[in-house]
Amino acid sequence: MILAYNLQFFAKEGMGGEKTEPATPKKLEDARKEGQVAKSREIGNAFGILALFLVLKFLIGWIAGNLLSFFGAVYNKMPEVVTFWHGFMPINDLGILFREMLFRVLLIIAPILLIGFLVAFLCDLVQVKWKPTSKTLKPKFSKLNPINGFKRIFSVNSLVELVKSVIKILIVSLVCYSYLKDKLALLYNLYDMSLMQSIQLIGETITDLGIRVAAVYMLLAFSDFAYQKYKFSNDMKMTKQEIKEEYKQSEGDPQIKGKIRQKMQQASQRRMMQNIPKADVVITNPTHYAVAIQYDTAVADAPVVLAKGADYVAAKIKEVARENGVEIVENKPLARMLYANVEIGQAVPPELYQAVAEVLAFVYQLQGKI
Repeated sequence: MILAYNLQFFAKEGMGGEKTEPATPKKLEDARKEGQVAKSREIGNAFGILALFLVLKFLIGWIAGNLLSFFGAVYNKMPEVVTFWHGFMPINDLGILFREMLFRVLLIIAPILLIGFLVAFLCDLVQVKWKPTSKTLKPKFSKLNPINGFKRIFSVNSLVELVKSVIKILIVSLVCYSYLKDKLALLYNLYDMSLMQSIQLIGETITDLGIRVAAVYMLLAFSDFAYQKYKFSNDMKMTKQEIKEEYKQSEGDPQIKGKIRQKMQQASQRRMMQNIPKADVVITNPTHYAVAIQYDTAVADAPVVLAKGADYVAAKIKEVARENGVEIVENKPLARMLYANVEIGQAVPPELYQAVAEVLAFVYQLQGKI
């Protein structure tokens, strides 16, 4: 039995075959506008954890003092709350009480929240620079497609994320165990300590442990950042056909541009041929180059090149010159110099005045003008 199958099923996604070419600047810019950048969330998490525990380490005394003061204030207000439930406390007073409690809680956690926000912002800024976009916030209904959901679940990226999660758990567990095994004896003595001593010991233990976890976690974060850069570069690769299509869209179809260029050259050549009857002389190589010169003091102070060409165009210039009675003079060095150094519509440079003047004098003598 012969089974028919489509080889295209095994090809990589992408128009025009396998994606082997690095992404163009335009594709990278378009991807950035869509919010697609090489960024590792682990960088922000690692630095965020480190900043959190550093803040706790330096502010643990201030936070503990404020929390104790807050709890004391709450307990002092408890009789008033009980009175409220019996109907003797105005509801406005209760609202003021809760607002005051909320304000004090926010005041205590404000430094942690502020530093956490700044660290997360700076981590993203360093990774992807400053270029905000709102497109990542727009809902994408393609994400609701169950088939695409299964593809995301059973993909290489999901496997990598699973491995990363397992490694993170192992790292945290190993660091916690290696640090806490030497602290267990102290923690068992908490009942024999005063409240402030217990808080201080627990605070130091938690912050020191957190700093160690964050420091080791950073190794994973930087490794993940390198992987995300590699993955993004690989995902952004293009096929040769995609590059050609992009070039056509941005620069135009090369065939169409070539035809436009050809049309412009033909139009320019027609205008050049129309000016040949105005010339005083055509200087030739004699077979390779032809340059038409006009000297009119009312137009310019020096002789001007009206037309020039090589080979076929040179033959056409000489043909038009004969049809219109324009003198043709052979001067190989001068023809080459004029063709190579003077553009159409430009005046002859001073260093060629003498040679051109001699040719014009010869022509005027033939025409009986001098």
